Amino acid sequence: MKALIYEKHGTDVLEYRGVPDPTPGLRDVVIKVAATTVNNLDATQRNGWFTMPGFELPHISGMDVVGTIVEIGSEVSSVRVGERVIVDPSLTNVPENSNLSGRGDLYGELGVIGANVDGGYAELCLAPDTHVYPIPDELSWHQAAPFPTAWMTAHHALFDVAELKGGEVVMIHAAGSGVSMAGIQLAKNAGATVLATAGSEGKCEKAVQLGADFTCVNRETDVAQWAREVTHGAGANVVFDHVGEALWAQSMFSLAPRGRLVNCGGTSGNAPVIPNLGYMYHMGLKILGSDPYRYEEFAPAWSTYCSGDFRSVVDSIFPLSEGAAAQDKLLNADCFGKIILEP
Repeated sequence: MKALIYEKHGTDVLEYRGVPDPTPGLRDVVIKVAATTVNNLDATQRNGWFTMPGFELPHISGMDVVGTIVEIGSEVSSVRVGERVIVDPSLTNVPENSNLSGRGDLYGELGVIGANVDGGYAELCLAPDTHVYPIPDELSWHQAAPFPTAWMTAHHALFDVAELKGGEVVMIHAAGSGVSMAGIQLAKNAGATVLATAGSEGKCEKAVQLGADFTCVNRETDVAQWAREVTHGAGANVVFDHVGEALWAQSMFSLAPRGRLVNCGGTSGNAPVIPNLGYMYHMGLKILGSDPYRYEEFAPAWSTYCSGDFRSVVDSIFPLSEGAAAQDKLLNADCFGKIILEP
C-alpha cells in the first residue's frame, strides 16, 4: 500500500511511498481508507515539538479514519467485508486476540490510532473489530471523518468533564477549529447559550451560522469584559479552551461564580499563569483537564451525531500525497473547519 510516512522529525520529512500492508489479528479488520483529517497533533509530532507516550518512528499519522472493510480476522463476526465504517481511534477495551491489544491505559501509554499507532495517512488501516461503527448510507465520508477527534473531544469535555447543562452559558474559543465547531453545535443542541471567540470577523460570522449566540474577535477584544457585557454581568458558567496561554487569564476572568474552565489543549503555549489566586478561590472557580474519553462514550455520541442536525465543516480537500501542504495550511491557521486527506 502507499502511505504518507516519516522516519525522523522535521519540516520536510514526509514521504509518500510504498509500505507493507497491515496484517489483521483474529479480532481485527483492515479498512480501505476513504478519508482522514489533518489534526494539530499530526504536525506537532512530525516536527518533534511533542510526542504522545509510546510514540515511535517511523510513523503514519491520521487519527480520523473512515472507509470500507476489505479484510477481517477469523474471529470477527460483528462486521463484514464491504461495510462502510468509522474508527474509534482510542485503544481501550481492545480484545486480547487483536494485534492492537495491551495499549488501553487511559493515564499511561494509551494507544491511539494515528498518534502512536499507524493511522489513516495510508491506503489501508488496521483497527480492532470492537472499534468500528457503521456509517449510515446518507452520511458522506467527509461528514463522517471529522467525528472521532473533533466531536468526541468536544462532547467529553463539555458534558462528561465540565457537566454543561441546558440554560447555562458556555464560551468557546478558536471557533474556526474542528473541535470548537463541534462544541458550538453540541452546546447549542443541549440548550446552552454559546459565546464564541475567533481570530477574525469572517470566522465569527461562520460561528454564528453554526449556532453561536454572540461572537467576538479575540485578538482585538477584551474577552472578559465582552463576556460580562453580553451576559449582563453574570459571566460564563463554562469556558471551553484548547488555546492555552494566549487567552488563559481572560478565560478565568470571564467566568461566573463557581464557573468551570475546561481545557483540552494548548495551541498558543502550554505554560499559562493563573493571574490571581485570590480571585480564583474567592469566586470558587474550577480548572478542569479534559482527560481521554471512555470507550463506552463513543457509540452513543456517534448515534447522536448521525441522527441529529449536525454538520462538520470541511475547509479543503487534499490528496494524501500532498499531506505536507495540508499540514502547513493548518499550522498557518489558514482554514475554517477540517482539512480532509484522500488516499
